Amino acid sequence: MFKLTSSVLAANFLPLLAAKLDLTEITTVISWIAVGVMALLIVLLCVFSKKLSTRTIVMAGICIAASFGLSYLKISPVNNGGSVTAASLVPLLIFSCMYGFFPSLLAGIIYGLLQFLQSPWVLTPFTFLLDFVLAFSPICVVGAIKDTTKNNNFALLGGTAIFFAIRFIMHFASGIIYFEHGAIYTTLPQSSAFIYSLLYQVVYIVPDFLINFIVILILLKTKTYDKLEKIGLK
Repeated sequence: MFKLTSSVLAANFLPLLAAKLDLTEITTVISWIAVGVMALLIVLLCVFSKKLSTRTIVMAGICIAASFGLSYLKISPVNNGGSVTAASLVPLLIFSCMYGFFPSLLAGIIYGLLQFLQSPWVLTPFTFLLDFVLAFSPICVVGAIKDTTKNNNFALLGGTAIFFAIRFIMHFASGIIYFEHGAIYTTLPQSSAFIYSLLYQVVYIVPDFLINFIVILILLKTKTYDKLEKIGLK
């Protein structure tokens, strides 16, 4: 089953997406596309969305910048990308809870694109979507829960857990493709790509989740989040 799963992913997506471009060409093309998409999203934020106030846009910029800065404070227990950070996603989780689904969806996409530009290397366009767009845009789940329940504790704690679960799944699917093609450890048997990807993600995503979750819990228990929300929404 494990072999079949990885083979199906590779057979359906790699030939179509990689085509005849080498990895350098793919990365270069996607880098320019990422910059263009980021610029377009910023224009949309500023011009076309009547739902977003100037304060929302400014706070989005501050939280994205804070998360991006914290992402440089990291340790990398695995090769080629996986890192445990200094609660780098806490600012974006807070933003999502304060401002809701749509603003945090855009913020999550922009942050994911910045993560790619921080270390621009991909195997295929499909793995790019999994690792940087689909892995970080679901941070808007926190905002969706807050919009629905109006409960900060449930939105932040439950939303953080759901977001990291989705992020894990996206990186896990991407990892299967990477391991299947020997792009991380060339000496490992490709038939076990499913297991290798699972272990690879557990090593860094689980600790990163726990760090972010504990910081969020502290902010809620100490009422610090309530103070931040009053400042952010004042």
